[in-house]
Amino acid sequence: MSSTGIRVATLEDIPVGEGIAIDKTVTGTDDNIALLRDDDGNVYALDDTCPHEVASLAEGWVEDGFVECPMHSSKFCLKSGEVQCLPATQNTRPHRVEVRDGEVFVYPNEAP
Repeated sequence: MSSTGIRVATLEDIPVGEGIAIDKTVTGTDDNIALLRDDDGNVYALDDTCPHEVASLAEGWVEDGFVECPMHSSKFCLKSGEVQCLPATQNTRPHRVEVRDGEVFVYPNEAP
């Protein structure tokens, strides 16, 4: 694991209120990582696959500190990965993110 993180995107790559998926071959994780940009401009990283069904959280809606799964509308906290409503019953894993000079770095498997 790199102490400086892995550069995975620029801030411009991630529209406010949306997300992008970073392939697990880049991050070395078990799942792809969803980079999610909240409406306040902050960037968060969660495991990309919804724990309820196979759907990409990067394709969900990002707003007010949460991401909503595009398949069945389960919501997850961007900071902790904690599930907020059914049908999902399991949390998703958060990863530490840093934005430096407009570039986004992920620290895979490191808690935020």
